[in-house]
This record gives sequence, C-alpha cells and structure tokens, in this order.
Amino acid sequence: MFEVQRLGQVPYESTWDRQKELVQQIDTGVVHNQLLLLEHPHTITLGRGSHSENLLHTSEQYQKMGVDLVEIDRGGDVTYHGPGQLVGYPIFHLGERGNGAHQYLRDLEEMIICALKYWGIKGSRKEKYTGVWVEDRKIAAIGVKFNRGRVRKGYITSHGFAFNVNTNLHYFDLIVPCGIQEFGVTSLEKVLGQKVEMNEVMTQMIQATEKVFGWETIKNR
Repeated sequence: MFEVQRLGQVPYESTWDRQKELVQQIDTGVVHNQLLLLEHPHTITLGRGSHSENLLHTSEQYQKMGVDLVEIDRGGDVTYHGPGQLVGYPIFHLGERGNGAHQYLRDLEEMIICALKYWGIKGSRKEKYTGVWVEDRKIAAIGVKFNRGRVRKGYITSHGFAFNVNTNLHYFDLIVPCGIQEFGVTSLEKVLGQKVEMNEVMTQMIQATEKVFGWETIKNR
C-alpha cells in the first residue's frame, strides 16, 4: 500500500528535507509508503555522479536567470527541474517486494512507459542509459537514493523521476542533461502538440504505480 501526496509547486530543498523525514518515518513504521507528486521552481540539481563540465554557466549566471543550483545525494548527473514537469518521489520500503536496486530503476521506467500508453505514445528504454525515451529524445529522467533501513530490513528509496509534461525545454539548453550530448529531450506537450492537464498525468502515474508495484493506493482521509 502507498499514500499519494499531490503537493503543487514547492521549493526543491524543502521537499528534499521532507523526503528525509519520510524515510525515517517509514523505517520506524509511523507512515505507509509515500508517493510525492509535485512541480519545482526552476532548479538544476547535481547528483553524486555529476561532472562540472555539464554545467554550461556559472552559479552567478544561473542565479541571475532565476535558476537554483543544488548539490544533492541521489545518483546520476546534472538535470533540470521546473514548472510543467511532473516530479515523483516514491519513498518506498523495498523490503516488502524483495527486489534490488537495479529492478527498482526498471520499475520506475515501466511506470512512465505504462502512463505514456494512455496517450498512445510508445515509451522505451535506451541501452546504457537510465530513463524513458520517445524515439531518440528523453521524456523522463530518473535518479534515486537507496537508504538502508535502520529498523526495517532492506532499502527505503528517495528521489525518483522527472517527467516532462508541459516543460519549457529551452531550460535544458543551460546544461548537458544527464551528461548525454548525442540525444535531446522532449515533453508530453511536444509529442502531442498540445498542453496536458497535470492532474490527469498524476492520475495516470498513480494507476501505473499500482500496476507495476502491485500495491493499492491509500485513499485520502
């Protein structure tokens, strides 16, 4: 079972703090698994595997553009978050499923692929890369952290996926997204040729999570 929180647009760092709190609460059994669905203001994050050359401007220049720069503890390289992008943070105890880290990444990709089918879009994986693609353009990035439980056996996940829905793709020109130079990015809006209601996308992602993980959603009280 998991509980969904639709949070609207929230600052990156406050949500990062919230994830850390939830990891501890899930570890001690205070709350159920959580799926946070939200948007961020313009933010560029640098994962543990990031390379400085994938930042195409200085921190001062990003600040003048109204873009926050945040170093974080997830895996992966440099990526962009912003309005119109659906960010999902599954805070899940994997011990309940018995699957390892590699399978969890494939499950997150499968969630996006399942959701895209609702709009008749074929999402796919690309060898050597994590994420979801539509042809040769990346529509969703994935970067996670596996937190070892102190009380419960197994890992508790944090961070998650960034699904370009109505995202302004020009902001990706400020970086080398995930360090990948040979392929571009896309969005649901660009593929369909029209904007998509974010709540509709959230609903599809919740249903995809239920399908892939085999869990029921806890109805909001």
